[in-house]
Amino acid sequence: MKSVLGDRKAIILLLTPALLVYTVIMLAPVVWSLGLTFFSGSPLMGFEFSGLANFERLIADSAVWDAFWFTVRYAVLVTLCQVVLGYGLALLYNFVLRKSSVLVRTLVFFPVVLPTVAVSLLYQKIFQSAPSDGFVNELLVNVGLDSVDWLGAGTTAFIVIVIMDVWRSIGFYGILIFSGLLDIPDEIIESARLDGARGVSLFRHIVLPMSLPILFASFIFSINGTIKVFDSVFALTGGGPGSSTTPLTLYMYRTAFQYSDYGYGSTIALLLTIMCLVITLFIFRSSRRDITV
Repeated sequence: MKSVLGDRKAIILLLTPALLVYTVIMLAPVVWSLGLTFFSGSPLMGFEFSGLANFERLIADSAVWDAFWFTVRYAVLVTLCQVVLGYGLALLYNFVLRKSSVLVRTLVFFPVVLPTVAVSLLYQKIFQSAPSDGFVNELLVNVGLDSVDWLGAGTTAFIVIVIMDVWRSIGFYGILIFSGLLDIPDEIIESARLDGARGVSLFRHIVLPMSLPILFASFIFSINGTIKVFDSVFALTGGGPGSSTTPLTLYMYRTAFQYSDYGYGSTIALLLTIMCLVITLFIFRSSRRDITV
């Protein structure tokens, strides 16, 4: 085995097929999309070189910035809820339920495997206001409050989207962080307890510092997923009412595939890519700073 790995020709021969597949499937579309930012048109109508016109249009397009701020608000709120609540579940699994947590973990994880469309239809029924009240509005009426048209206004529709996506994903982050907590040696926990560390003190000085790597990984995984949210919003509200719940991904999809403006759609995709890159680099730099300290 060592002789094979030490042979440069053998390494090139083994890596070339994988690199070719990666280049064709991943790198080529990225380069193609980047090149399209300098053109306008579509494959059917043809492309015309437009220079920096798409970037100028991006800066002046108020709809893009509305979608941008919706994406930022959604990503920050959902990421915080996913990681914080997932961390709470992981602590519950590891330190409270212990071996009896298998059933709870299974039940909480179950929404993760449900189809997005099915979950969206479920939440449409739960928060329904017409022609008959859904479960939530019935509760409000029973306690003497007025029913709310949850999906009829941008603010309340945003709340429903956040609740739905946190509910369907929290089980995944609970399991992800729980797997990281399992790597904390029992000897360290027991030694801290013998030294008098209990409850908040044990969590603050032992558990939290040793679980930072999996927390940073969870933040990166979550923020990149929430920035690229598409299917849940598309299935639940379609970006409405109006365009009040339209993320950048949905605006990009409509621009490129409904309005056949591939160049401008690629420019919006580039904005999304830059967002993901900047946020990921920021989290990595923060993690290195914490480790150094």
